[in-house]
Amino acid sequence: MSEREGERRDDAVPEPFPPSRPRPIAGGRRAEIAAAAARFFAEHGYHTVGMREIAEAVGMRGASLYNHFAAKEEVLYAIALGMTKGAAEENLPLLDDEGTPATRLAALLRAHIRHLAEHRVEHLVGLRELSALTPEHRAQITDHRRYYQRRVRDVIAAGVRSGEFAVDDPGQAAVAILDMVNGISWWLRSEHDIDQVVETYVGFAIDGILQHARER
Repeated sequence: MSEREGERRDDAVPEPFPPSRPRPIAGGRRAEIAAAAARFFAEHGYHTVGMREIAEAVGMRGASLYNHFAAKEEVLYAIALGMTKGAAEENLPLLDDEGTPATRLAALLRAHIRHLAEHRVEHLVGLRELSALTPEHRAQITDHRRYYQRRVRDVIAAGVRSGEFAVDDPGQAAVAILDMVNGISWWLRSEHDIDQVVETYVGFAIDGILQHARER
């Protein structure tokens, strides 16, 4: 995910959200609570939702919720962390696999887009409500985004050195690619063919921005 991504904010959350309950990013009761809270935050806004509403959504008493999260801000942080640190832990190992830079980057982008599709609500909440995090938590989220961006930049730079990619600035190319694919979450709906979306955007990135297919 791009560092610049957190700077974007739009007062209108795209609707409709998928009718099914979001799948938790990781296992456990905390993940279930975070997934339910993300839906409430997306539909009603972070500042209008209380801990009692979050507790009711997961079938527990308000007081019991505090056994898992000490404050509402901690719930929001868990959502944002799942879409940054969690996504990095899940996706970035693909960059360490065997293969050319183009092959490895394409694998990462496919996993990245599918992760966004599965957790679109959490992603949008993490974008819209970033300013509600404490400065310490916000800095940690930003650090995870920067690390992800650096890893993408590094594989692009490797592709430039090997002659696969034709870009002058791998850092700018990384930002452009991540901003482009992260933007999918603003318009993606359940009726879209995710396989087609994935392959189209991988082509935009690899053959378009990075000019992989262009004769040099």
